[in-house]
Amino acid sequence: MMRVLSGIQPTGRFHWGNYFGAIRQYIALQDEGDAYYFIANLHALTTVRDAQQLRQNGLDAALDLLALGLNPDRATLFLQSDVPEVSELCWILMSGASFGLLERCHAYKDKIARGLKPGVGLFTYPVLMAADILAYDSTVVPVGEDQVQHIEVTRDLASSFNHQFGETFVLPTARLVTAAAKVPGTDGQKMSKSYGNTLEIFADPKTQRKEIMRIQTDSRPMEQPKDPDTDHLYQLYSLFATESDRTAMSDRYRAGGFGYGDVKKGIAELSEKHFSDARARREELAGDPDHVYQILQDGASRARTKAREVLSRAQRACGLALR
Repeated sequence: MMRVLSGIQPTGRFHWGNYFGAIRQYIALQDEGDAYYFIANLHALTTVRDAQQLRQNGLDAALDLLALGLNPDRATLFLQSDVPEVSELCWILMSGASFGLLERCHAYKDKIARGLKPGVGLFTYPVLMAADILAYDSTVVPVGEDQVQHIEVTRDLASSFNHQFGETFVLPTARLVTAAAKVPGTDGQKMSKSYGNTLEIFADPKTQRKEIMRIQTDSRPMEQPKDPDTDHLYQLYSLFATESDRTAMSDRYRAGGFGYGDVKKGIAELSEKHFSDARARREELAGDPDHVYQILQDGASRARTKAREVLSRAQRACGLALR
């Protein structure tokens, strides 16, 4: 049976890029096989250095995922740190990881290129990600193009271990989510918290409408025809619009005679409607945090059962278990 595994970092409130690039696929895949989804707070610890903030981010992430449609009866949802077996498995993998392999990973290289000093946590991030994946005998990992390299690293580490100690780990495959990295931010770049250009899924509608109306545009006059295919406002509008609405808006772009304010209003109205049911569910869930904590604990219990099995297999294979 297909086993799906993916994690999402709680480094801040989820935005439209998170939803269309990952979360929507999580929800769809929970009906296709055995699904494990975790809130990657160990990974987030490399950037979030405030204890209370990290705790709140973890709770917010759970509330958001559940409100958007992740069903704990069909998928295992848990906090990464609640499965300590993964950290031990990470060390087993790290003991055989090549320095050169990690040095070539793009997250590390990008930091170096920008003149920043990455910490050890960022440098070894791909090994922890490999442990996350391998701990559950995952067969499919939905990722964007920027994460494919990490799946390749996971396969390299698992293959090397299997070659040295015998068949132990299942080799996962990446499933590319085509919408990932395609959601533009308010400045036209990829929507990302690091760029400060995000539109949050559960932002106050009135506040978000103001943010949308302030989105940067070019200075072409109203009467001039415009190309919708190269316009980030049209791309945002297309995330929520029906096919017929997209076609109609595209025709208006090409005909000219309208201002960007029209498409901004359309984005605000359609996005508010799209997330209205989820917003109501989130408010209900937030009123009963103990229920959310129980969902995470139950998920961690299920995840640990599987992770213990895989960790024990690895310990026996490499000699850490005496019998």
